[in-house]
Order: sequence, then structure tokens, then C-alpha cells
Amino acid sequence: MFDFFRDLSVNPLLLSGLLAGLVASVACGIVGPYVVTRRIVFLGGAISHMAVGGLGAAIFLAATFPTAFGWLEPMHGLMLAAIASAILLAVVRHYSHERLDTLIGALWALGMSVGILLIKYTPGYQTELTTYLFGNIACVGRSDLIRSLCLDLFLIFAAAMWHKRLLAATLDEEHLSMQGISSLGTEIVLLCMVALTVIMLTQIVGMILVIAMLSLPAATVSRYVTRMGPFFFGTTLLCMGLMTIPRILVYGTRINPESAIVIAATLVYLLSSVWQWHKAA
Repeated sequence: MFDFFRDLSVNPLLLSGLLAGLVASVACGIVGPYVVTRRIVFLGGAISHMAVGGLGAAIFLAATFPTAFGWLEPMHGLMLAAIASAILLAVVRHYSHERLDTLIGALWALGMSVGILLIKYTPGYQTELTTYLFGNIACVGRSDLIRSLCLDLFLIFAAAMWHKRLLAATLDEEHLSMQGISSLGTEIVLLCMVALTVIMLTQIVGMILVIAMLSLPAATVSRYVTRMGPFFFGTTLLCMGLMTIPRILVYGTRINPESAIVIAATLVYLLSSVWQWHKAA
């Protein structure tokens, strides 16, 4: 732990990683409460895995057709696929009369399969897939940090502008429709906010673990609050602690910091559950 603070002054990536975690915590604090209250955690996981298709497409096009698509970065494909997936899932959720879990599972598997297949046929050795699947908080660059700050500002703006609609859709979707407000439009806004948060967390904990940070801190705080204001604030503070303390504690060890963050979030959630059960007994 002390090695972390000693190296902080000489290794700028340590500071960038800490700042990226704090910036991502704001996004989790805004979006997480909506996700947990609306019970769309599964949709967040689907978006993160469907976005792998966009990641694979960006890597494949940039490597195979460098003249036309050499400018294309993995993050571009990831973001476009995540937003497209969010819109698609909102429409499917609104209009489909099929079993929703089956359709989402099929789209989830399709996105992952297409992405992995495209990367397999990409010329050369590709390391981007591992980075985005499992995260790499130690290599968060300045451009990633600036991008995350911009996404944070958008999420804050969206939550401020559409909070009442988002809250109404979260608590009583039928009442929203009775007021003449498009429930589909509100669902698209919410899932696009989830998609942007997923993109932000991908760089830190990776796609596979992103759903944990999107849901577990908010689910923990939800046990102790009854109003949305404290819900947002408490979730943000808890995420900040989870994004920084575990990483500092495991610095210099063989423990992966991304895994340590998610394990800590899980333990906090489980301890909170045990405490609630003990109080109720």
C-alpha cells in the first residue's frame, strides 16, 4: 500500500487510473440507481456484450482496409455498437411479445460471437480484445480520461433534464403513458445512458465485470435510502471508495486490480445483505 503512494509522484499512470476511477464513479452514481430501481441489470449486461461486435468490426476494418478505415479506433466501434444495442433493446423491450429474456440472450450471444470472429480473422496479433474484456486500469491515458469526463458531463446533463421522466418510467411506466409521454423515448434515453456508462467502465474493469460495478454499489445503497437524492450521492461515494481503496491495497501484489475492485464490491454487497438479515431476525 505504501509503495503506491511512493510511486504516485513518479508514475503518471497511477494518478490517471485513480482519476479515471473517480470519474467513472460519478457515472455509476447517476445511472446505477435507475438501473437497480428499474430492474434492467440484465439489459446492461446485454449492451456490454453486444458491443463486442462493434469492437471486433472496428479492429477488423482498421487492420484489413487501412487506407479507408485506418482512422477507426476500437473505442469508436465500441461506442457505436453500444448505442445501437441500447436503441435496439429499447425497441425490442417495447414492442416484442416474445419471451424477452430469450431474445436478449440471443442478441447477447450474437454480439459476442461476431466480435470474436472478426478479431480472429484480423491480420496480425491482436491484444485489444483482452484489454477491453478484462479492463486495464493501469493504462488509462489522458485521452481516455478526457473522454470519460465528457461522458460524465453528458450523463449529468441528461439526468438533470429528464430526471422526472426517467423516474416516472422507473417507478410507474403506465402512469407515464397516461400523461402522453413516450415510454419508448424515455426507455431509449435511459438505455443510452447505460450504454455510455458501460463504455466508460470498460476501460477500467472490462466488459465482463462491468455489470457488477453498474449494479452492486447501487443495490447496496438502496437498502439504506428512501429518496433518489441520497441514492445518487451514496452510490457515487461508495463507487469512489471501491474504485480507489482496493486498487491501492493490492498494488505491488499479484492480485489484478480490476478483479480486486469487483470482489470488493461483491463483498460489500454481501455484508450489507447479511447485516439486513441480522437486523430483520
